[in-house]
Amino acid sequence: MNVRPMHTKRLAATLCAAGLMLAAGAAHAADAIGRAAIQSQYEQDVAKCKSGNTNQDRATCMREAGAARDEANRQNLKEGSADQHQQNMVDRCNRLPAASRQDCLTQMSSPTNVRGSVQGGGVLRETVIQVPAGTVPPATTAPGMAPAPGMAPAPAMAPAPATGTMNAPMRQ
Repeated sequence: MNVRPMHTKRLAATLCAAGLMLAAGAAHAADAIGRAAIQSQYEQDVAKCKSGNTNQDRATCMREAGAARDEANRQNLKEGSADQHQQNMVDRCNRLPAASRQDCLTQMSSPTNVRGSVQGGGVLRETVIQVPAGTVPPATTAPGMAPAPGMAPAPAMAPAPATGTMNAPMRQ
């Protein structure tokens, strides 16, 4: 018969319990470090709000800082991956009419000239998109401008007088 002394089983149970306590302590320490980082970021955000270095009024800024801290504590604030940013861009362009979607994707993926800032009120992306000449509709004239040569005058416009004639009042 193979008999083990009872103290070996107790020793194994004690070591197992000690391991669990160490693991729990490490998890608690990691959680404390994460919460300290979140609190530190919140304090930085509040300092920016109080100094006026944001584009928001103070009350809105403070509310946003608190909301960001709460979401970070719930682990809902995450830095998006490049794939997520790409998908957001595609989703944004897909909301446009079909004729404008490809131009939107082209503009968002490779803008030729970017000016402005969010702080300044917005970012202007300028992209030159080549359009074949046969697909562009003829330009219409602005009010008060003469029509281009070869175009009929707009309705309710009197035809231009012929050269050498007098400008007499006309009745319509």
